[in-house]
Amino acid sequence: MNIPSLTAAEIAAKIQSRELKAEAVTAAYLDRIREHEPEIHAFNEVFGEQAIQQAKEIDGRIAKGEPVGPLAGVPVAIKDNLVIRGEHCTCSSKILQGFTATYDATVIRKIRQAGAVFLGHTNLDEFAMGSSTENSAFHTTRNPWDTTRVPGGSSGGSAAAVAARMAPLSLGSDTGGSIRQPAAFCGVLGLKPTYGRVSRFGLVAFASSLDQIGPFATTARDCALFLRLISGQDDRDSTSVPEPVPDYEALLSKGIKGLRIGLPKEYLIGGGMDPEIERAIREAVKTLESAGAMVKEISLPHTDYCLAVYYILAPSEASSNLSRFDGVRYGSRAPNTTNLMELYEKTRGQGFGPEVKRRIMLGTYALSAGYYDAYYAKAQKVRTLIKRDFDKAFKEVDVIATPTTPSPAFKPGEKIQDPLQMYLSDIFTISCNLAGLPGLSLPCGFTKTHLPIGLQLLGRPFEEGTLLTVAHQYEQMKDWNRCAPELEKSRER
Repeated sequence: MNIPSLTAAEIAAKIQSRELKAEAVTAAYLDRIREHEPEIHAFNEVFGEQAIQQAKEIDGRIAKGEPVGPLAGVPVAIKDNLVIRGEHCTCSSKILQGFTATYDATVIRKIRQAGAVFLGHTNLDEFAMGSSTENSAFHTTRNPWDTTRVPGGSSGGSAAAVAARMAPLSLGSDTGGSIRQPAAFCGVLGLKPTYGRVSRFGLVAFASSLDQIGPFATTARDCALFLRLISGQDDRDSTSVPEPVPDYEALLSKGIKGLRIGLPKEYLIGGGMDPEIERAIREAVKTLESAGAMVKEISLPHTDYCLAVYYILAPSEASSNLSRFDGVRYGSRAPNTTNLMELYEKTRGQGFGPEVKRRIMLGTYALSAGYYDAYYAKAQKVRTLIKRDFDKAFKEVDVIATPTTPSPAFKPGEKIQDPLQMYLSDIFTISCNLAGLPGLSLPCGFTKTHLPIGLQLLGRPFEEGTLLTVAHQYEQMKDWNRCAPELEKSRER
């Protein structure tokens, strides 16, 4: 049996029916990682022995007839900005090298209780700042579909691990598209839940009013299974919301007849967008229309301001959140300093990479006296207008469909010297975070050079179930999500 070709739901069912042992499943994925990690570089750390031990414990409980959770024995990869008790957490930054977490993030605690096996921590752009995973202090992750290209970012390691079948599920975080953009580049599903749906306790904060934790998977069913497990209010996160968590899997079979899909005219205007992307999005929408959905053009008039608003607010929050990394409390400390100020300056100067420093300076400037009202306060007002655009649109439609990215995966170094070009990679995903909405990217085809294309679906707050239902319906008609990269061919490019 080719275990890495199975979905998470299939693995869970086979382990619980004793057709497969959790240890054999974990060993199969560790073998897959050993074979392909040298070319993909998806992981910062692989928990080999710990993972096998976790799997043995699951097998022991099943052999004794003890109850196990819905993810019993299913391997999961975790973005390296989520803390796991007893494991290193680096955020792909030198400043956190040597830091070991003393507790589990709430999402980690939940999936541990569900019986998941932790395969390792995956690579990311340093502190989740970037769109290519080139900003990692350790290595650049490669796209499994073409290893001469990036996997997207910042959750590039988590997306690449699932695309390369080195993990059936993974967790990422999304501040401006950091789940959906790499999902599109790597040809997998990536879901950014509604702000407040999933506890952020134990996620190293980048921009607290925008960050959300979400899953990567190869099917809508796996996404639904994983999302249900990690969702819900948490006393340790005051921004989590006491909203009931539906059975997302049960919603998948609802169908989409009569569902109203909105196509925002501001997102499909040609210009800088790759024509192959636009063509694939329009064909995907036609497919959904053939299943009974109704399509309507809508307008989101403040779309042009999203990028500017995001790059005022996110760096402002980052400049505050990252002030805690000073050489005193966490990770590394610069040696041979003579006073406290020198300790701060040298530790932060040596520990943070160029992109993190750029955003801290941008944020500090925007929050400084004399500029706060001109930049930060004004950006918050425009954010409200962007949110109102969506509120109005969702009175007319149930789901909004857009491209996830304006282009397919690009090559390392292609945009790293031009931050503005890099920031434009997230132009279609940022509004979702500003408005606090759920967003899902799913595969909807390939370019002529066989690079994946992503369709983005946006929904009303806490209506992740609707997005997953649409994705599941689409998967029944087009099985792009079942396509896996041929890594040997990718290696030859």
